[in-house]
Amino acid sequence: MPDVGAAGAKTAFAPVVDGQTRLLILGSLPGDASLRAGQYYAHPQNAFWRLVGEAIGVELAARPYEARLDALKATGVGLWDVIASAERSGSLDAAIRRPEQADLRGLIAGLPRLRAVAFNGKTAARLGRRALGDIPDLTLIDLPSSSPAFTLSPERKAESWAVIGAVLSQGHLD
Repeated sequence: MPDVGAAGAKTAFAPVVDGQTRLLILGSLPGDASLRAGQYYAHPQNAFWRLVGEAIGVELAARPYEARLDALKATGVGLWDVIASAERSGSLDAAIRRPEQADLRGLIAGLPRLRAVAFNGKTAARLGRRALGDIPDLTLIDLPSSSPAFTLSPERKAESWAVIGAVLSQGHLD
């Protein structure tokens, strides 16, 4: 197995979407723990699974990984990253060098029910908005990073992430 902590090319995972995806959550690029595990948001201190689970009203963190992904898709939530590959030493977004943009527009073109994109953190929001900001009728949502490196309180993060559930339940995404 390659040393994912070393500087070098790191590649995003495949998107987790289907024809029923109404809201897409985009991160920046998987961190070292995720790359080693082959799973989105695998670092035990990353709050992603707790935050998104609370927002959509489905307990996700205790489920096996594939069941988490199935639960996301069942609620109309998709998952991917804004960066297809980049050089990075460690897991911090600040260390990303030579990022190659993921084909967000190509992915979105194949998601007929997609109505909103939520960005997990500032790097994802900056790059994602640059790629998608001109698409009409697509709601863009900036969320605080679920990473433990972003030190906003868990309560404040949860308040911000609750918008996902609110957007999905409003029906305007159907």
